[in-house]
Amino acid sequence: MASDLKNLSVFSTDALPDISRRRFAILVSEWNTEVTEALFEGAYQVLLQHGAKPEHIIRGNVPGSYELSLGAQWFAQRDDIDAVIALGCVIQGETKHNDYINHAVAQGLTNVSLKTDKPVIFGVLTPNDQQQALDRAGGKHGNKGDEAAITAIKMLGLQQQVYSKF
Repeated sequence: MASDLKNLSVFSTDALPDISRRRFAILVSEWNTEVTEALFEGAYQVLLQHGAKPEHIIRGNVPGSYELSLGAQWFAQRDDIDAVIALGCVIQGETKHNDYINHAVAQGLTNVSLKTDKPVIFGVLTPNDQQQALDRAGGKHGNKGDEAAITAIKMLGLQQQVYSKF
């Protein structure tokens, strides 16, 4: 896996935009709670460390990762939300349910982002087992929640660059 070679909590913070007035929604899947709560904590703390105000961060819970797309759409359609971070964990297990869910969620979140013209960040772990999930939710490979939050910040910076008048 790619994160075997990279710590998910190590990233460049050069030229990050001011996010003190930006508003974020963080969606958290209730399935695999031990993992998703750690992802939320990582994302929330990174947003705060880089200037987001606690009152500008809204949390929403969904039953499972499959429901992240619709929850993201509801938040992204709000005028007072600038970016959505979707956090979940689908462990492969013994069946192919993960293939269907992961593909649907990735496509769904992409569609929401394109439809609303807002960053909608895929922060869903897709590990083979519980230990790999824990390793990527604050364990030896860092925290995917950290990475998802910094991605949201960087995408808002790019949006600002693209739409700003010279």
